[in-house]
Amino acid sequence: MKVLILSVTAGQGHNSTAKALSDYLTGVGADTRILDTMRYINRILGKTVDKGYLFVSSRAKPVYKGAYRLAEMRKKTTIESNPAALTVKMLANKLKKYIDNYDPDVIICTHIFAGVFVDVLKSDQKLRAKTIGILTDFAFHPYWEEGDNLDYVVVPNESLIFKARQKGFSDSQVLPYGIPINPKFEHGMSKKDAKRQFGLDESKPTILLMGGSMGYGNIEKTLKKLDQIDGDFQIINVCGNNKRTKEKIDGMTFNKKVINLGFIDYVDELMDAADLIVTKPGGLTTSEAMAKNLPMVIVNPIPGQEDRNTEFLVNNGCAMAVSSTYELDEIIFTLTHNPKRLALMRESIALYAHPDSTRRICDFAINLCK
Repeated sequence: MKVLILSVTAGQGHNSTAKALSDYLTGVGADTRILDTMRYINRILGKTVDKGYLFVSSRAKPVYKGAYRLAEMRKKTTIESNPAALTVKMLANKLKKYIDNYDPDVIICTHIFAGVFVDVLKSDQKLRAKTIGILTDFAFHPYWEEGDNLDYVVVPNESLIFKARQKGFSDSQVLPYGIPINPKFEHGMSKKDAKRQFGLDESKPTILLMGGSMGYGNIEKTLKKLDQIDGDFQIINVCGNNKRTKEKIDGMTFNKKVINLGFIDYVDELMDAADLIVTKPGGLTTSEAMAKNLPMVIVNPIPGQEDRNTEFLVNNGCAMAVSSTYELDEIIFTLTHNPKRLALMRESIALYAHPDSTRRICDFAINLCK
């Protein structure tokens, strides 16, 4: 069995999803490859997509938000109505050379750009492989309407079936298996043991603060706010790859116990130790938190897909969101002084979490080959 996983580097979420799937499939004996689609087609184009996304999502948020909103209002196009579709078709045919050479049984797309190219090849009947598209956020990104020729699309939850129909997918195409995360989030240790492992007080609530792999958002400012909140709790802060922020925080003094970390590969264990997570609402981070049944407080969403993630999580009772009129200190006070509120959030999270997402998707792909 051969599986080709097509990713796109625009942040690290899509690549992390691809790796989780690849590791599982390789572990059960499948021949698996991950391809950065845009960089394969054109190295300069690939770098432009990556650097452009990082720039607009961190330093030009209003521009990104406006472009995203406009894209959400678009309708599906055809080659006749959109000359740019000819370019897409040309790029797709370049990708086909790689596909023909590898000859996979299943193609999995973890980014809509890859899905659009595969959709073009699928509609032209140029692929023998079964095709699966995967959403990595709690909403359909713009352009997913261009991927309805894929055999299947994986959505984060059953409630996304409604939006899938609007995008042109039939119910038989939709797989509500969840966003693929590392299978290690499916299991864990007790909160008591996890706190002990990190030298934390077992009797005190623990707040985990994260800014994603790139350490987005003003982590330093958020950490200072948490430290000044009246309440007896401890904090684990993860700066990710943001080395400058890590160094600044290392030199600061705090009223509360603060463990400050850089890039680490044991987030699952930190979540086991935490009672609450304060985070930007990336699709993978929030899916991992849900797998651990960890209530969320959302800060610093990237306009666009993370706004949509915030709406989904808040509207379904899985998180609370910081705003200019409902600030972090008020939310933390509410949650740390109201155990029933936290318990209700955990009940809601249990309804929407899919800790077994990677296993279910991979098993489905394997059965397609059979």
